[in-house]
Amino acid sequence: MQILIAFIVGAVIGIGIHFQLHQRLTRGVALAPMIGAVSAGAAWALLTWLGVGVDTPWPWLAALVVPAVVTYPAIIVTSRVRVAHDAREKARLGIG
Repeated sequence: MQILIAFIVGAVIGIGIHFQLHQRLTRGVALAPMIGAVSAGAAWALLTWLGVGVDTPWPWLAALVVPAVVTYPAIIVTSRVRVAHDAREKARLGIG
């Protein structure tokens, strides 16, 4: 049941990253928290499947570090791709 803590921590880190980075309007408000939650849960599950117990600090550190390392670049890339796509569409449609 401790994996729920990892999901919650990952989602909170994702929320923080969403509001920290620019171009918030180019992505959904749930994207960063979902990426953070899934990456934290996956890291936790992987470590427990490898035999690392919850009595060691590694799953807890992974639940803090992995979402930040995964979510931050994913949101930056997603925002850049969306801005570039929107610019191409505006040029194609002659909007402005």
